[in-house]
Amino acid sequence: MESASVDDHAAYIRSIVSLPTTSERVPLALALCRVTVAVVHSPVDLPLFPNSQMDGFAVRSSDLATGGTSLPIVGEVAARPGTPPPLEPGTTVRIMTGAVIPDGADAIVPVEDTTTVGDTVTIHRHRAVGEYVRERGSDVRTGEELLPAGLRLASRHLAVLAAAGLDSVDVRTRVRVAVITTGAELVVPGAPVELGQVYDSNAVALDAAVRASGGEVIFAAHNNNDDVSVLGAVMLDAADRADIILTSGGISMGDYEVVRDFLVTRDGRVGHIAMQPGGPQATGSIDGVPIIGFPGNPVSTQISFEVFVAPLLREAAGLPPARRSTRVLTSDVRSIAGKRQFLRGRTVEGGRVEMVAGPGSHLVASLAASDVLIDVPEGTTELKAGDTVETIEL
Repeated sequence: MESASVDDHAAYIRSIVSLPTTSERVPLALALCRVTVAVVHSPVDLPLFPNSQMDGFAVRSSDLATGGTSLPIVGEVAARPGTPPPLEPGTTVRIMTGAVIPDGADAIVPVEDTTTVGDTVTIHRHRAVGEYVRERGSDVRTGEELLPAGLRLASRHLAVLAAAGLDSVDVRTRVRVAVITTGAELVVPGAPVELGQVYDSNAVALDAAVRASGGEVIFAAHNNNDDVSVLGAVMLDAADRADIILTSGGISMGDYEVVRDFLVTRDGRVGHIAMQPGGPQATGSIDGVPIIGFPGNPVSTQISFEVFVAPLLREAAGLPPARRSTRVLTSDVRSIAGKRQFLRGRTVEGGRVEMVAGPGSHLVASLAASDVLIDVPEGTTELKAGDTVETIEL
């Protein structure tokens, strides 16, 4: 794999990874951000019944004069179950927002347009048929499309499903992902650190990135042992549960590269590609489950995921690819000959993009301050302020 291009490595990963694209029915409480697999049709009319848009008085519009009309108040209709009595000609009833409109009534007069004295209300101007009346089915009719297929569900979509009486929805099955971080120097965030130790940000970042891409981390482990057999046991456990295994660290050229040592015993591929950050990359499998190995530096891990794995997870989840756009550089950029660079960038006024810090693979704060990656082609060594570049939205 030495000196393979980014595109070649991405194509190889795609060739060895086959992710499920099945569906499942889930309750609405678990459906947020999931993607619909089919058109959802409304099982009911919405609104379910004619109801009042305002607090006020239900009237027959034919009873109202142009200048003003006084009518006796013969009852009240609140927003609660039950069928109100029909409205007799020449009378009115108080009505609350959302309450069932009585038969015979065809308009609502807002309370602020009336004056009440005892059991008589004076209505100050005429109201036409249908004013402030929410007719049955005026939002959607039974059988009409409620939501399209391929929609990532937001709270407003769950609201309409619930309003139509649905308590579940068919969505794409989430890819089951295992995340294994490696390194004796890593400690859990929040724990005390000693000299030589660092916090394990990759476990947190990969878990979040998987979920943002429509997947689900169902297995997470940290391996701090350099024994290949110990890592092998962890891998077997992960393979029993996951559709794909992601690792970080342990694939470079040093003496304690346990992921590398494990993969080479199983005909895996470990080496460098023409990319910065993220030069070291690895692939393999265990019991038919693909393993994608990222370098351990936190920026390298995150960018490697975005370039090589996020597109596959998003595709399986029914999500669109990450947005790419062309932007204008605010400053000069230098790149390494023979390497495709993914530089951190931030969108500024006018849709231009500025560099955020340098290319170092340890600069996690600069990645956090970025909203795009600047994709500098492998054959480009220098770009000038004002040149256009392709960016990938983070």
